[in-house]
Amino acid sequence: MDQQLKKLIKELGDAISESLTESEQIADVISRIKAGGYDIFLVLEATIGFNKQDEKPSRRRPTITARTRLPEFKLNSQDMKFLKSLKISADDAA
Repeated sequence: MDQQLKKLIKELGDAISESLTESEQIADVISRIKAGGYDIFLVLEATIGFNKQDEKPSRRRPTITARTRLPEFKLNSQDMKFLKSLKISADDAA
């Protein structure tokens, strides 16, 4: 895959992520979930297929799965208690 296409794919991922981040409707629902006492995380994956316009599409289209950014990793008190029960340390030094 050429560098220009990789750059465009990253831009597309960033644009999708930004649109979700700025959505008032999503922010409203997330705040209501948090107000209900829940922690929330959202992981979305997109599969995007590409064909050169001057090429005939094959039976099986090539796909590229792009993950634009890693989800934020947070541990709550229940997570820490569970890990401690397994004798796993989850301190910042790791």
